[in-house]
Amino acid sequence: MMANERARQLRKDETLAERKLWRFLRQLKTDGFHFRRQVPIDHLIVDFACYPARLVIEVDGGQHNMPSGIRADKMRDAHLRANNFKVLRFWNNEVIGNLDGVAQIIRDNLSLDTPTPHPSPQGGGEQEGRAV
Repeated sequence: MMANERARQLRKDETLAERKLWRFLRQLKTDGFHFRRQVPIDHLIVDFACYPARLVIEVDGGQHNMPSGIRADKMRDAHLRANNFKVLRFWNNEVIGNLDGVAQIIRDNLSLDTPTPHPSPQGGGEQEGRAV
């Protein structure tokens, strides 16, 4: 099965945790963060990705806590980081039971890519009687 077909199938078979998180992520579009779900990136399919922020979010079930799952996730994360993506992982039960906390972590990570304003080297901070 090709990656796009597999991604399409995964979108149809989403878990409750993925569905809850997707509802939240879609709301971030109003803040300028467009997420896609079940996205092929190279040979991988990630749960959610925001390309402009270079952020990948994975929602993991119990199989990710098995030795083979842990190894596979480490390799996936290393590949994604090598391609300049930051990876956030949450357990299904975290998303279902604490969506507000998960949402805050995601917001915090998105704002890290926002430049922090610095005062001008000349000082002042006002121009023609207006604060800038």
